[in-house]
Amino acid sequence: MLLMFRLHRLDVLPVDDLGIRAGIRRVYSLAELPNKKTVEDLGQMWKPYRSIACWYLWQGLG
Repeated sequence: MLLMFRLHRLDVLPVDDLGIRAGIRRVYSLAELPNKKTVEDLGQMWKPYRSIACWYLWQGLG
């Protein structure tokens, strides 16, 4: 989170974050929370703006 919000890095993907995993589960209609590998694989599509994609995933949970 420090990299994303304090240092303003645009390409950070926190694969262990529960909010990210829950957001991916919701967006992709998965039966259960994705594992690290699945998050990494899906996150490749969002490069080089993975931090922005994460922000949208968090907002979608609210």
